[in-house]
Amino acid sequence: MNISKAKQLFGDKTLNQTELLEQCHNEFKTHEKELNAFITPMFENAKSKTSDGELLSGIPIAIKDNIAIEDVRLTCGSKMLGDYKSLFSATAIKLLEESGAIFVGKTNLDEFAMGASGEYSAFGASKNPIDTTLVPGGSSSGSAVAVASGMALGALGSDTGGSVRQPASFCGLVGIRPTYGTVSRYGLVAFASSLDQIGTLANTVDDAMLLLKTIQKFDLMDSTSVENISKPVTPIESATIGIPKQLESLSIDPEIQNRMNETRKMLESKGAKFVEIDIPHLEHSVPTYQLIAPSECSANLSRFDGVRYGMSLQNDDLGKQYLETRTKGFGEEVRRRILVGTYALSEGFYDAYYIQACKMRAKISEELFKALEICDAILTPTTPTTAFPLGSVQDPLDMYACDILTIIQALAGVPAISVPAGKDSNGKPIGMQLTASAFSEDTISEYAKIIEMEMN
Repeated sequence: MNISKAKQLFGDKTLNQTELLEQCHNEFKTHEKELNAFITPMFENAKSKTSDGELLSGIPIAIKDNIAIEDVRLTCGSKMLGDYKSLFSATAIKLLEESGAIFVGKTNLDEFAMGASGEYSAFGASKNPIDTTLVPGGSSSGSAVAVASGMALGALGSDTGGSVRQPASFCGLVGIRPTYGTVSRYGLVAFASSLDQIGTLANTVDDAMLLLKTIQKFDLMDSTSVENISKPVTPIESATIGIPKQLESLSIDPEIQNRMNETRKMLESKGAKFVEIDIPHLEHSVPTYQLIAPSECSANLSRFDGVRYGMSLQNDDLGKQYLETRTKGFGEEVRRRILVGTYALSEGFYDAYYIQACKMRAKISEELFKALEICDAILTPTTPTTAFPLGSVQDPLDMYACDILTIIQALAGVPAISVPAGKDSNGKPIGMQLTASAFSEDTISEYAKIIEMEMN
């Protein structure tokens, strides 16, 4: 079942909204205990706030639990927030409500969206519905699991360095990171403000784009918000698609590399022309990101101090209250990133680390923009590996390397889509990624639909 099919069945009167919600609820009751997709299920009280006929009337949608829904628990996958309930709804949530979407729950995530596997939640790891011994990808783990298991027909996630696209790849879904600023961040709990974007996950490209178009709107409540100006689409028979020559030096799984070569041949058969592009500092994107994102999270997470809201371990000594609350409230990965970011921003190290990372970000973005001047889109795998076993990656640096192909888009603020392109010899999904210049979501979605149709 997908959104487009459900809307067709609604129109044919062969399925109604209640029956569809019951189907998703039954999947939840059957599989949730094993998969751990949700932190706060909302099936029992789920209902549309609009009448039939709206764009998403009756469609069950799951929401990552770092996006605010009024009067619903907002945990960010952390003990720090616990039972905190949001006082307002995010702009993206209001837009979905206006379109008739039904919210079936808040989904699990790596704590404060910091992770690439779905294992760093205070509420336990989510598991991949294709094989429960595997990670689903992160940080939008629960959103991907909910859609892949049929508990929801679509979901919202957040993408800071690949947190929508990577779980989409691992779970065989479509995941879109939009152009920075085209989806309001109002109501999204901040991790790294210059990188965060709300994105969509769904079973098909059309569904993911439908959700995205619904939430793309200028918002005065977000100072970085911009009008979405859709660029015209170059037909595939006239398209030029770039492949970075740096892929040869990356440790990409041979089966994924072979699948990308097959995808290239297929697109060439449709008329696309391929060119080699150069992004010389691609290999530096991970360390650049791992300085900028922790620096921003160090500032953003300072508000969780045990005084205003969330966990508070009272102590007569205010300094000890801060220390005890933040030590017990934050998980290991969050504490690690706060420490890295605070160090990088501290006196004596600011110029040596943070400023240098910002300069490298500008350099990498410039290289990507230059490459996109000679091609309509860039084709790469979404991830260097398929989903790996739970608990198999212990070294944080190895975990960070999972994002090598999904970070540059965040650094530059351009859109990217992950689309399923078949499976490896073990039956694990392989995702292909298309990247384009700002406001080119329509272009990459059209090319992704061809991959979706021909490579699965």
